[in-house]
Amino acid sequence: MAWTQLPSSVEVVEVGPRDGLQNESTPLAAATKIELVDRLGAAGLRAIEAAAFVSPRWVPQMADGAAVLGGIRRLPGVCYSALVPNERGMEAALAAGVQEVVVFSAASESFAQRNINCSIAESIRRFEPVAQRARAAGVRVRGSVSCALGCPYEGAVAPAAVADVVRRMEQLGCDSVDIADTIGVGTPGAVQAVFEAAAAVLPMARLAGHFHDTYGQALANVLAALELGVRSFHASVAGLGGCPYARGATGNLATEDLLYMLHGLGIATGVDLQAVVDCGEFISRAVGRASTSRAARALLAARAHASAPGASH
Repeated sequence: MAWTQLPSSVEVVEVGPRDGLQNESTPLAAATKIELVDRLGAAGLRAIEAAAFVSPRWVPQMADGAAVLGGIRRLPGVCYSALVPNERGMEAALAAGVQEVVVFSAASESFAQRNINCSIAESIRRFEPVAQRARAAGVRVRGSVSCALGCPYEGAVAPAAVADVVRRMEQLGCDSVDIADTIGVGTPGAVQAVFEAAAAVLPMARLAGHFHDTYGQALANVLAALELGVRSFHASVAGLGGCPYARGATGNLATEDLLYMLHGLGIATGVDLQAVVDCGEFISRAVGRASTSRAARALLAARAHASAPGASH
């Protein structure tokens, strides 16, 4: 079968340093996070979500955002982004030299109330001054729609509800919008229905897929979105992360697994898979647990076999 509808290249947005690490219980030094970001940039990733400027009371793992952005080796052509919840976070992000800020809401009222303590409409209004400040500073704004494929409190989410939040984010001034399967319940048919609804209010070229792998559907969901024309996908090195508001939700799609599939389809990413495997090994040792990436585990096993005494070359 020829994959005639697939693109020749795709943007991979690395979210491990922020969305991944914020849910890890092991405290990490800023120096470790800086090294991770630097390693990911050296591996060829050109969009890296590096930090968050949120209350350290609620997300202690992200308390050192300014130190991380101030310590990284900034590579030309790499966009370093940070999540910001309000104007105070926006000012801190600008002072740290962020190039893109991430604002967020949800497609589910229940999730919005429990995650950010306000309604969807209130969350958008809260970000109006943030977006205005970003535009004045020449900083990109990326919107993220949580629970776009399902909610831990409400269950199924209607594609029309997702499209409504995407429309509000476009009106807010977002340059692009992420469609996030926060609890990993989406399947390919549902993914296509949601993206088709979202594309009715924002061009597909400005939408991105953010899939978690709770039910093992993340790669299938990427392929479903690729077939519709989505050209940007989020992933987390070593599969770091999860969702503290959804019982049983596992981490983001592993960057290594995404790269292995894309490269196997002949889709260029500009990223060195083997170098990302090394990044995953580095951060997995730092957090004290094994990588969840199947591709990484297989590639490391193949390396070990190739270097073992008596192995044929």
